[in-house]
Amino acid sequence: MRLRGEVFWTWASPGLHSRTHEEVLKDGTSIDVQVRLSMVGATQLFLGIYGASGAMIHEEGYDSRPGESMTKAMAWGVQRARCLASEQAEHSQNGRLSG
Repeated sequence: MRLRGEVFWTWASPGLHSRTHEEVLKDGTSIDVQVRLSMVGATQLFLGIYGASGAMIHEEGYDSRPGESMTKAMAWGVQRARCLASEQAEHSQNGRLSG
């Protein structure tokens, strides 16, 4: 179970249809990327990174991705989430090695 943060709850809107990409990385970290169209047709994006226990590591929400389709925004969000998760893993590993 994911422990969602404030960014998710601010972004969430049950009345809007969204597309979701979920992925579990090798270390058990999971990423959740969601895209949708707002009521005025703006492409919106949410990305979340969660630890193996479900604890929130990082979340970002974008009210608008100008000039991007849902498909393009999804691809960008997945890549960004993977990059952020990788950076987080490196920082965690470096912390263990230097401690």
